[in-house]
Amino acid sequence: MASIRLFPLVLIHICVFFTLCFAGDPFVYYDWEVSYITASPLGVPQQVIAINKKFPGPVVNVTTNNNLVVNVSNALDEELLITWNGIQHRRNSWQDGVLGTTCPIPVGWNFTYQFQVKDQIGSFFYFPSIKFQRASGGFGGIIVNNRAVIAVPFGPPDGDITILIGDWYTRNHTALRRALSAGKDLGMPDGVLINGKGPYQYNRTLVPDGIDYETFNVEAGKTYRIRVHNVGISTSLNFRIQGHNLLLVETEGTYTVQQNYTNLDIHVGQSYSFLVTMDQNASTDYYVVASARFVNESLWKRVTGVGILHYSNSKGKAAGPLPDSPNDFYDKTFSMNQARSIRTNTSAGAARPNPQGSFKYGSINVTDFYLLKNEPPVMINGQRRTILSGVSYVNPDTPIRLADWFRLKGVYTLDFPNRPLTGSPRMSSSVINGTYRGFMEVILQNNDTTIQTYHMDGYAFFVVGMDFGEWTDNSRSTYNKWDGVSRCTTQVFPGAWTAILISLDNVGVWNLRTQNLDSWYLGQEVYVRIVNPEATNKTELPIPENAIFCGQLKDRKQPAHNTVKSSSPSVSDGRLSRQFFNLLMLLFAVISMFR
Repeated sequence: MASIRLFPLVLIHICVFFTLCFAGDPFVYYDWEVSYITASPLGVPQQVIAINKKFPGPVVNVTTNNNLVVNVSNALDEELLITWNGIQHRRNSWQDGVLGTTCPIPVGWNFTYQFQVKDQIGSFFYFPSIKFQRASGGFGGIIVNNRAVIAVPFGPPDGDITILIGDWYTRNHTALRRALSAGKDLGMPDGVLINGKGPYQYNRTLVPDGIDYETFNVEAGKTYRIRVHNVGISTSLNFRIQGHNLLLVETEGTYTVQQNYTNLDIHVGQSYSFLVTMDQNASTDYYVVASARFVNESLWKRVTGVGILHYSNSKGKAAGPLPDSPNDFYDKTFSMNQARSIRTNTSAGAARPNPQGSFKYGSINVTDFYLLKNEPPVMINGQRRTILSGVSYVNPDTPIRLADWFRLKGVYTLDFPNRPLTGSPRMSSSVINGTYRGFMEVILQNNDTTIQTYHMDGYAFFVVGMDFGEWTDNSRSTYNKWDGVSRCTTQVFPGAWTAILISLDNVGVWNLRTQNLDSWYLGQEVYVRIVNPEATNKTELPIPENAIFCGQLKDRKQPAHNTVKSSSPSVSDGRLSRQFFNLLMLLFAVISMFR
């Protein structure tokens, strides 16, 4: 009888032990095969990059602090890398998916990305980062939900909708990159896609028959969170929904001051989320529009993305002209003022502590300063290239982070200029050496004739100022030192500058690039190297066990990779399985003792 009485107590102890062993942050798994399929988004059959035969790829839906495991099988005919636009990879630049940190996934290989979505919330997206592949697809949305214990500055929406907009060519990425390599411009795109589909036939002259368009099904009276990402190549797009206000609530992981917009300019690589209430009558459907900005309106009319917002009780199809865009397609002042109106909601909580609650960014001493100036493409050694501060970046054969880990010399140089070079432009693997726990001020000066957007991996930065003309030291007097929006991608208007401030607290090697794919492909990027000088390994995770080697390290032993997907997508998952097995064996042994 004593044994029987003891059994529940022992079982309770085992259950407590089991709970403690598995009380860590949850794992979320995805298996992706990246391959080509044939699609006709603009009515012309073409090769696109799909994930699990879907174009665009699936939405990654996780909660902050989840461990994300994505097993990628490369079924393309060329190397592949996936980058996670806006995910900060705290202490873990190994998983960033760009050439400065990671060797590409060879044809026919698997590679498992594993990282924690640490202390982040918001709307982001992923895409292939090399060989101009984003121009053919391979992209998809990322949703990082807040944990239940974290307050959100708005009520729970009735639904969540991801919208991917972007300019599109009927030529695939290999043809487009050949044109760029030959010194040619890409010319006007053939259209704008919404979620990988062409325009609704709102105008029979401009839109031919037989094009599949996107429909968003909604219920009257309900409020939806709509996340919009510009995943295109180089075109700024104005987004709007006929008859509906867009209440901006978040951009790239930051809750914003809540403001209504009838339309918003979304530049290449940027992400926003809005609350949209279905408060119109259902006499007809409504247009969802993404149209090009800062272009010749008459020439670009056919390059307009149009989808349909369909109320469940709608009585008819959308009809008539599209909702108005900003009056002047060339009005950059309107767009700049709109950008300045987007500010951080300093009264809202977030996944990480509100920056203004822990420090006031406007009063921190700057330790690093860089004035990064871009210009129209130039010729260097007979090649058409783009530059930042006179330097056109060339990726070395060995990734920078791998070179540091194995203490290789001569792979890159730490001589990137603080201010633009005065001599002839040059091509090099020149890297910015950032000060760990320092505070960097970066001025992005755009002397090109088109809008450029700039992004930094591993970080969100404060956008503190933008204006037309040349930046000077006196420009600091115009900075927003209180609630400048914190984000990872910012626009820089032609003939203008944008100032950003970055708290360098994330060790690793991080890509700072233009998001305009053509300019990026031709060299407009740089890496920021941030090293903890202290003798500690607590500020960075070690090299992953499944790291791929290339360049000077190509002869090192490689992990086993092939076209067969691993049944254990990560080492950590394997360890958890073994722990689970051992605990089960212990449980069975204890039960046997009391029989």
